[in-house]
Amino acid sequence: MIRKIFLAISVSIFLVTGIYAQGSSTPTTATTATTAKPKKPSFRSTKEQVGKAQTMLTEKKMFSGEATGVSSAEWKTAVKNYQGENGLTKTGSLNRATLEKMGIELTEKQKLIPVSPSSIASSSTEAKTPKPVKAASSPASPSPSSGDKPKKPAPFRANEEQIKAAQKIMKDGKMYTGEETGKLDPATREALTKYKEANGLGVTNTLNAATLEKMGIPLTDAQKANVAAAAAFAAGSGQKHDR
Repeated sequence: MIRKIFLAISVSIFLVTGIYAQGSSTPTTATTATTAKPKKPSFRSTKEQVGKAQTMLTEKKMFSGEATGVSSAEWKTAVKNYQGENGLTKTGSLNRATLEKMGIELTEKQKLIPVSPSSIASSSTEAKTPKPVKAASSPASPSPSSGDKPKKPAPFRANEEQIKAAQKIMKDGKMYTGEETGKLDPATREALTKYKEANGLGVTNTLNAATLEKMGIPLTDAQKANVAAAAAFAAGSGQKHDR
């Protein structure tokens, strides 16, 4: 009898111990792997590109420092001024949109990073919804709504074929000694300055509509529309129209 009681107690202790062990053990749960979001590549200009840009802005009298390829507070201010004059957001950094506007060639790695939409200055601030006009105490002619003003068009851009044609013309005129690359690099812009000055088109280094027409290079339909829109905007805002 005593043996049976002892056996029953032993079995009970064994069962209780097993249950406790199962309850106290920490269940192993599968860790859900969180997929890390890929980091968005950041655009960085090279020292060589900075040096070329500094040389360019020095020639345009927009930067008075040395072309060291190193950024500085004075350099960032010069970049902001250039960006503001060329329809770009004034960030002070040499982003892709700014380098392309300057005609400075990108590296293969940089070409894989698209232009950020925020790099292009928005013209929405120039077409804000007009505030309601309060009724005047005496009759007066209605004021023209600011919404009627023409929207500022995008900056004029020559295409690759037009740039090549311009390079050939300037090369024939002994103003350009480089290759017909179709890119507005510093050498091409320097030649454009000489050509425009010699032909009474100002002293800028841009390949605008007036320069293309002077060279006998036809404009595309889109460019003609751009020129017309720019003229309408200039007339509506009282600004000088630079073709």
